Amino acid sequence: MTAQPMAAHAARHTGSAHRRPAVDRGATSPGRTAGVAGIALAGGLGLRARPMTLAARGYPRSKATVPVLGRPLIDWQVQMLRGQGIEDYYVVAKGRANRSQIQQVLRYGEAYRVRVQYSRARHDVANTGSGEATLRNLERWDMRGTALVFPTDSLFDFDLAAMTREHRASGAIVTMASVRRDAVEVAGRYGVLVADRAGFGRRFVEKPSLAQALSLAGAGGEVYTNAGMYLIDCDRLRALLAGGSLAGMIEHQLDWGTDLLPWLIAQGYPVRHHPIARFGDLGSPQGYLDTMRDVLGGAYPILSRPRIDPSSLARRDPVTGRTLAEKIRSGSVRLGPNVRIGAEVEIGPGVELSDVDIGDEVDLGEGCLLAGVACQDGAIVGPHARLSDTWLGSMATVESTVDHPVVTGGYTAIGDEVTVGAGLRLTGVTVHPGLSIPAFTPVRPGAELTDTTDFLPSAIGH
Repeated sequence: MTAQPMAAHAARHTGSAHRRPAVDRGATSPGRTAGVAGIALAGGLGLRARPMTLAARGYPRSKATVPVLGRPLIDWQVQMLRGQGIEDYYVVAKGRANRSQIQQVLRYGEAYRVRVQYSRARHDVANTGSGEATLRNLERWDMRGTALVFPTDSLFDFDLAAMTREHRASGAIVTMASVRRDAVEVAGRYGVLVADRAGFGRRFVEKPSLAQALSLAGAGGEVYTNAGMYLIDCDRLRALLAGGSLAGMIEHQLDWGTDLLPWLIAQGYPVRHHPIARFGDLGSPQGYLDTMRDVLGGAYPILSRPRIDPSSLARRDPVTGRTLAEKIRSGSVRLGPNVRIGAEVEIGPGVELSDVDIGDEVDLGEGCLLAGVACQDGAIVGPHARLSDTWLGSMATVESTVDHPVVTGGYTAIGDEVTVGAGLRLTGVTVHPGLSIPAFTPVRPGAELTDTTDFLPSAIGH
């Protein structure tokens, strides 16, 4: 296949050559799209997302299976995409955790009334990046036509039918989902596409520095951010691979953002972007918690669900003997906006909650104040704790007391089965699974605690 000059390609679309692409306002009432397969990319190690991506010390949890509102993220993704017409899924996995844990959730699609296949473990050793894994598996699965490539650590609000129509009409080899964001927010975090008025890419920069992002920004200081989701022309990408155009790159390194998109644009292949309503990157504790707030606030309608499980409304606490429903009516438990409470949750008197997702069988002691917090199943929060912007892992224990409350904030992430001693102050701290932090231990803001040696005076800032 020979490169097609971008100017010549765009000129054929005179109806759209001088207008800004319309923003996809979301999938509140999406139509169904036939003939599109889904390719789920699950090859990362989840380093940025730790401790959420650690099921235990030394044992990873796939980002795709991190719980969101009580269900694995990949569960929500497949449910959402199936509702828009995708019935065939191909999981490009790398590593035992990604492959086996996703398979435990999806199996082969029977419960979802879809079909799911998985990349072969024997190909992992040759995987040089997300781009390589996508292209090689197009061949292995003999995929043709249109496919949607999506990451397994994000949520999307978009209309697949609208995106597919524009992709097919434009003649693009790749259509990248994009969200317009402030350049300062994007710097060092996301890829940026510089596009013409018709939406065709002129340049792609992966995770630009702040200076670069500001130089790329248009009016209002905003840029088109790569959402990590792509509609692709399988036949044309396979022809590129078969023709040897990517030889050298594919054997060494071929990631979508760092390598493949910049190369396609530089060679003149038509890469277009399609603005969508929003995407949430759950690949870090901050991203998870920010996205959680949006989900609870209704920004992703497909994820809406009952706010409080009936079993929790009926559960009595040991202090007053009253049900949660009675305490809410009397005002002794105060629920602010955007609260989800799972099954069999026990909540003491004087608790205040806002922007929180509480998993099943969580215990919240008397007088707790939680804002912007995700509590996973079985977590225990002692009396009068003050938790904000915090991810609390499964079976974690916060040993707060009325005299020595625990206070957290600044996007703190506390791993599974961690014990946090009384009187602790944690700001932007990451705690790996299974650790016990003694009461009153001084922990410097932003510290990452991975084992017990991190509690030595030299590590905690004495």
